Amino acid sequence: MKKEEILQRASELVSSKREETHGNAFKNHAQIADLWSVFLDDKLKPMKEITPGDVAVMMCLLKISRSTMGDFNIDDFVDGAAYMAIAGEMNGTK
Repeated sequence: MKKEEILQRASELVSSKREETHGNAFKNHAQIADLWSVFLDDKLKPMKEITPGDVAVMMCLLKISRSTMGDFNIDDFVDGAAYMAIAGEMNGTK
């Protein structure tokens, strides 16, 4: 798959009706941030609050990690691109 096709699929993901399946992206990432903040609290003291934009970046890192394991899966790259687009939008609206 070419880079333009990967970005097109990522665009389709973030522009589709995923909100019906996964809920609002900001609210979802905010909830994940809250859960990760609790989980990471003792591990990273003193710590600043994890933001929804941080969660999107960390989810991209998750996809990067997955891309190094097992068989090639184009979805790791498409999802990674989508998470970075979400992070860019969230971090740009601070």
